[in-house]
Amino acid sequence: MTETIDVRGLSCPEPVMEVRNALSGKKTGEFTVLVSNATARDNVKRAVSSLGWKVEIKEIADGFELNLTR
Repeated sequence: MTETIDVRGLSCPEPVMEVRNALSGKKTGEFTVLVSNATARDNVKRAVSSLGWKVEIKEIADGFELNLTR
């Protein structure tokens, strides 16, 4: 089951902090992260990649969807 983390509308560094908190203690899983701008997309991608999560990104109508797996 994929968990969704919606951080649209938040200003950096809040999206990164929210996503890191949600992933805290998770060794594996699937998550969908919704962000509203390219800066949040890039910062979240960088943060979760450094934690060993695989990231796939697609553009959606109101921002970006990052699909995380590990």
